[in-house]
Amino acid sequence: MSLDDIDFAERYRQHLQLASYRPKPAREWDKRALTMDRKPLGGHYADAFIARMNLDGAHSLLDIGCGPGTLCLSLAPRLEEVYALDYSPAMLALLNDNAEAFGLDNVHPVLCAWEDDWSEVPICDILIASRSGLVEDLDAALEKIHRHTRLRAYMTQLAGGHFIDPTIASLLGREQPALPDYIYTLNLLHRRGIHPCLDYIEIPSRLAGCATFEEFADKITWSLGPLDDAQRDALADWYRADPERARQGGAPMRWAFIGWWLATT
Repeated sequence: MSLDDIDFAERYRQHLQLASYRPKPAREWDKRALTMDRKPLGGHYADAFIARMNLDGAHSLLDIGCGPGTLCLSLAPRLEEVYALDYSPAMLALLNDNAEAFGLDNVHPVLCAWEDDWSEVPICDILIASRSGLVEDLDAALEKIHRHTRLRAYMTQLAGGHFIDPTIASLLGREQPALPDYIYTLNLLHRRGIHPCLDYIEIPSRLAGCATFEEFADKITWSLGPLDDAQRDALADWYRADPERARQGGAPMRWAFIGWWLATT
């Protein structure tokens, strides 16, 4: 058997099903948007992502899963038009507020999801999909990326398949199989004759930097669901046993940064 004999698109779907992954509905991201600060520019992850991009010859950008504009608002001053796509109306409202606060008039929100009809989504020189590529049909998502990108595409996906330190999930009896990570994208691009660049961005755990246990528990609930009293007590013991470990939120996260060219530039 060779790589050509493996249906990576189907293997990805099977892996996702085994992991029992269910994407959060838009209303959950709407709730989160209400708790986020305006002007979400900068930060290690955003700076590392942008530093790996090549904007030569580009005039327009499409940001898939833009959220409040963490990446696209930083890039907007360097481009003529930016289209920010998200399926959360509240995130797009926050994006608009942030764009206005920075005096940006070239940022256009697009209310849409990966699974929707993209016939009205603009074709742009550059496409980015930052931490938004865990989709039901990865092969279909890559096809949409290629149909809406003229020059280059950049995306980040999990390396390792876990959003939080697995030891914390185990502590709570919430062990979860690893989610499909970036390796499927590499193989699906290879089947298309594309040989992307690969790098990694390591950042603190999404649980890091909590000022109180209550804030820490809220972040755990967002990732793993509601906690019962016994789980909350076990989590509190873990949190208070090692203040430095608690501050770090467990093991850091690694994101695979994948970039590829769709035209000779």
